[in-house]
Amino acid sequence: MARKTATLYRMETPDHTCPYGLKSRHLLRRKGYRVEDHLLTSRAEVDAFKAEHGVKTTPQTFIGGERIGGYEALETHLGVAKRKSETSYAPVIALFSIAALMALAIVWMMGGPFLDLHTVEIFIATAMVLLGLQKLTNIDAFATMFLNYDLLARRWVPYGRVYPFAEAGAGLLMLAGSLIWIASPVALFIGGIGAVSVIKAVYVDRRQLKCACMGGDSRVPLGFLSLTENLVMVAMAIWMPLRMLGWI
Repeated sequence: MARKTATLYRMETPDHTCPYGLKSRHLLRRKGYRVEDHLLTSRAEVDAFKAEHGVKTTPQTFIGGERIGGYEALETHLGVAKRKSETSYAPVIALFSIAALMALAIVWMMGGPFLDLHTVEIFIATAMVLLGLQKLTNIDAFATMFLNYDLLARRWVPYGRVYPFAEAGAGLLMLAGSLIWIASPVALFIGGIGAVSVIKAVYVDRRQLKCACMGGDSRVPLGFLSLTENLVMVAMAIWMPLRMLGWI
């Protein structure tokens, strides 16, 4: 049986290869198409192609003489387009999964038992560091989203820029088991304010917001997960000094 054929026009110049062109070619081949791959190797060729076909972008795919369009249109045509949701827990699941695996890796390296409270401590401290790092990737966007609900940030705007450093710093100190007399008060302070802020925004004011926990472009809903994150930070802030003093 003859293979289906698709014609693809994509940009590939000495200084730029269109990623969506490569993705279109890969998708077509994955779906069993033989691809006639036409490269537009200069800006002049790209502009001429756009003018000829009356399109504004490349790549462009043609199947059976019919123009399908760009990559997203091709996904829709082939029935593989993903439904875009306003909310997503995927980033949080990924972050905490990596934090758990890192904790297990550290315990493995130390030669200690896996399923004990020390592993949990390492997991929480690692998660704090990763959450702080996530916010620091675009601190301005985080600080702006944070203003939607954090009570202290709404009174003192610079707090939104301090928070990621405080979270990551406290996590690092807890991970090292060092300067707990600094790390615990910091974690208790930011976790406590965070918990109260979430309770007020979600459970008192009944507002539907996105949580800034994963950064400024987060699609994670503000709610139970955000509250749990802050309460765990508070619990860690209380637990660590008590354990270091040998009281528990």
